[in-house]
Amino acid sequence: MKETVSSQKQDSKSAKVSEEKSEDKHEELQKELTELKQKYDKLEDKYLRAEAEMANMHTRFKKEQERLLKYDGQSLAKDVLPVIDNLNRALKIEVEDDASKQIKRGIELVFKDMEKALTSNHIVKIEALGQPFDPTKHQAVKSVQAEDGQKAETVVEVFQDGYMLKDRVLRPAMVAVAQ
Repeated sequence: MKETVSSQKQDSKSAKVSEEKSEDKHEELQKELTELKQKYDKLEDKYLRAEAEMANMHTRFKKEQERLLKYDGQSLAKDVLPVIDNLNRALKIEVEDDASKQIKRGIELVFKDMEKALTSNHIVKIEALGQPFDPTKHQAVKSVQAEDGQKAETVVEVFQDGYMLKDRVLRPAMVAVAQ
């Protein structure tokens, strides 16, 4: 009987040790599970942020590309405008002999072709003469007294034509404004 009691005590101790080990292991596993959940949450958060950033970058790049395409050719247009100005000045010269008339006719054809090329690329002349002064489209280089029939703040003379590419001013018109 002593052996049975002793065996039962040992079994009881073993069960307690086993229970304690089981509880320790359970606590350890619980702690590890909590740590893994935290790691998972952090990684998921990083992933979602990275995914959102990628979507934002894609949207930004797409808008930038659309903007670049919308105003494609702007620098070329700015370089061509002085040529248009010179052709326009050449057309204002009065000529009388046949050779000069022929040259002027050729300049006129080149001028019309240049204007057509600009218009087909959405580059248009800013209408200024007789229009109300608009500082976003006009650059006042001179102000004059309003004469009979002229309203104040109206463009009365254009020194250099202005041009727009779609909704963007390439070059404002240089004008005189009635005061």
